[in-house]
Amino acid sequence: MFEKLSRGRMAAMGRRHDREARPGLTLAAVAVVQFMVSLDLTVVNVGLPRIATGLGFDAVGLAWVIHAYALAFGGLLLLGGKAADRYGRRRVLLLGLGLFGLASLAGGLAREPGQLIAARAGQGIGAAALAPAALALLTSAFPTGKARVRAFGVWSAANAAGGALGVLIGGLLTEYVGWRWVMFVNVPMAAGALALARRGVAADPPTVRGGRPDVLGAVLAASGMSLLVFGVVRTDRHPWTSPTTLTTLAAAAALLVAFVHVERTTTREPLVGPGLLANRSVAGANAYNLLVGAAMAAAFYFLSLYLQQVLGTGPAPTGLMFLPFALAVVAGSVLAIRLGHRLPPRLLLVAGGLLTAAGLAWFGLIDPDGSFATDVLGPSLVTGTGFGLCLGPVVSIATAGVAPHEAGTASGLLSSSRQIGASLGLAALGTAAHHRTGRDTSPEALNDGYALGLSLGAALLLAAVLIALTVLPRTGPPPRTGPSADREMLRARE
Repeated sequence: MFEKLSRGRMAAMGRRHDREARPGLTLAAVAVVQFMVSLDLTVVNVGLPRIATGLGFDAVGLAWVIHAYALAFGGLLLLGGKAADRYGRRRVLLLGLGLFGLASLAGGLAREPGQLIAARAGQGIGAAALAPAALALLTSAFPTGKARVRAFGVWSAANAAGGALGVLIGGLLTEYVGWRWVMFVNVPMAAGALALARRGVAADPPTVRGGRPDVLGAVLAASGMSLLVFGVVRTDRHPWTSPTTLTTLAAAAALLVAFVHVERTTTREPLVGPGLLANRSVAGANAYNLLVGAAMAAAFYFLSLYLQQVLGTGPAPTGLMFLPFALAVVAGSVLAIRLGHRLPPRLLLVAGGLLTAAGLAWFGLIDPDGSFATDVLGPSLVTGTGFGLCLGPVVSIATAGVAPHEAGTASGLLSSSRQIGASLGLAALGTAAHHRTGRDTSPEALNDGYALGLSLGAALLLAAVLIALTVLPRTGPPPRTGPSADREMLRARE
């Protein structure tokens, strides 16, 4: 009798595992997660003026609608990746999705400025948990071959489309429904991703076992990263050379140096393994990712301002004008999938970086008497295609060959480099554009500042290409495995 019960229980567990371990549903869940996280980085920006009016924000307080999310997200990404490795990626993903959805609902229901800022911080904490967990799940579900190339192509399309469509969706929601829906829009997406993850992602055991967690390293990393983001985003009010900014950045650097020292000497389980950053692929891909994130975040910012403040376009039409860019990103991601079977990912990074740099340089020729057709459409298609071409390969390089117990940490590190890059790019290139503009707020002066910022973004892309050529190791194209081999590899990983 007990033998029959045991056989029945084992059969039920096998059926449950087969039902849960579905790479297709895992990919769908991860794509929705990445689209949602990327969307949230831009969807709120267009609604800021209406948010200020609706809740009574002053100019200083309104900036914290953005800063609260950036600080929580950027400061806790490494912890989120480590938690995914230590406690299980599916568990951390579900927890992060639940927190992100609840915080989005709370933000949409906010009645006071402090409530919205707290909700935005909650979104950042949730995103810091779910983003690296989702990427680690994708890495383990698609370990090699054509399936991995396709999976990262889908991920990169969702990532970039979320950022680009955030401006469009934010403009439409703000103008026709109300600013609260830039928060509410995340709720159904979080619920959908939660359902997909519960159904399609297998319950994975923690890849990190035993050992005491490095609490001191975790505190130093979170404090240093948060203080770095804080110092950078506050350069809109305190110049780079001001005592406030210099003191903040110096303190952040000291905390991060202390973190590196603790990681090298601790007897506990380190937050970032000593060999991870010594890996040329990991280090090079993160440096490339930081520069691309800096250039593209600034490009979104300058292009949105050019359309609205120089050409006089409204919020909703401005969002619609970002649609060609989003479609070009998807096209670039599809092209990366097709070429990824034949070309090394390093070569795709070089080609994508050069194409994106050419598009941003073209954007640098914007004219105060220009138009969407003559000054925006062409460079949008070139920049978007190049951006889509390099997004998937950089993630694949940064996570390939990483030990299974460090996949979450590597994913968190990659997300951190992009977030830090975006903050640095907006602050540094925004400062340069402001100095070029000066006190003159005429369309001609603003145009000159935005053109300079976009041209500097092209220079950052050229620096990223140089890193890809000199730091990343030379590798061949992915192995041309067939569907049966991919399935066998997936079974072995499971």
